[in-house]
Parts: sequence; structure tokens; C-alpha cells
Amino acid sequence: MTLREQLKELADGSANRHPEKAQDIMRTAIRQLESTTILEQALKTGDIIPEIRLSNANGEIIDIRSILKKHKVVLAFYRGAWCPYCNLELRALQNALPEIEAKGAKLVAISPQTPDNTLTTVEKNELSFEVLSDVDGIVGRKMKLIYTLPSELVELYKSFKIDLKKSNGNLENELPIAATYIVEQDGNISYHFLAEDYKLRADPEDIIKSL
Repeated sequence: MTLREQLKELADGSANRHPEKAQDIMRTAIRQLESTTILEQALKTGDIIPEIRLSNANGEIIDIRSILKKHKVVLAFYRGAWCPYCNLELRALQNALPEIEAKGAKLVAISPQTPDNTLTTVEKNELSFEVLSDVDGIVGRKMKLIYTLPSELVELYKSFKIDLKKSNGNLENELPIAATYIVEQDGNISYHFLAEDYKLRADPEDIIKSL
């Protein structure tokens, strides 16, 4: 199955698992985000990425500009280890990693999780690419990807035992939208995928074709 098919299957199952009230809260949150200008403002093809220096799961500072000296970079922004759609995406990217690297690119994932929770994500999904911690969404904000969750959705997540403040170390309940970029060695973005709906992600097949 492609990632796109896996995500749809998960979304269909989620709709069956959750009561209508919970589904309505989640759908309303997506519609509210779709009514904003976040996609218009977000960096996209033709833009140049900002400086990105973040800690990886082992506490080492990774500088994207240093990687770009030798390779293109595929940047994938995701919400966190608590998000099943994100975990599907990360595993699909891991499976596609040999093809991505064969195209001369390095894969880097970025989330607002704290380094400890980033390490959990790496271990849980057996990832062999860099996963960076963007606490407080500093880089995500530069890329104009950050939004604040509505209070109703925050409370719903709490009922699911999802504690964003604990996971991300952020008090504002902020997350990045789903976003994937291909960055050329000069820092220019040559491919982008952006979606307000967290159930949608860039399919690895499309990324590989665009490298």
C-alpha cells in the first residue's frame, strides 16, 4: 500500500472508532484552519529556507546548511509521536530512505517535540535518518507553518491522553501543519507539500519523483 492509501485506511478507521461529537470537533478544527491564510503564507517552491540548527534525538546540533554542502535535503515536518498519521509517514519515509539517498538527498524530519520525546519517536519507528527537535516551533515559525489548536481540540486530545505541553514543552498548544520540502544545495525549495488536514501527507513516491 502507498502511504496515501495507508493514511486513508487509518482515517476511515478513526471515523468508526470515535463518537460523532469527537469527529465533529476534529472536522471543525480542520475547517477553521482551512479558512486561514496559512497555506498562502507558508514557504513553498521558489523560496529559500531560513537557517535551521536544531538538536537531534541524541542532543547533537544539526545544521541543515552543512548538510546542503554535499546533498539535497528532504525536510518533513510532523506533529509528534502521539500522532498515528505522523508515525505512518515516518515509517513510510524510512522504507523509502534508500531511494531518497540514491537520488543524492538526505532526509531530515522536524517536530516540536522535546529531545527526549524525539528519541522515543526514533526508537519506536526504528528510524535511521535525522529527527530534529524544534521546541517552541522556532524553525516552524520561520517557515510560517505554525498554528494554535482550538481549545475544544486541545480538550479532546486530553481525553485521548495526549498532553501536548508534556510532549512539546510548549504552553501555547502550537503545532506545524503537515509540510514536506525538497531543498536544493543552494537553499532553494524545489518541491513542497502543504496541507491543513493532518491526515494528508506527501507520498514518498511523489518525493522520489521530484528529486
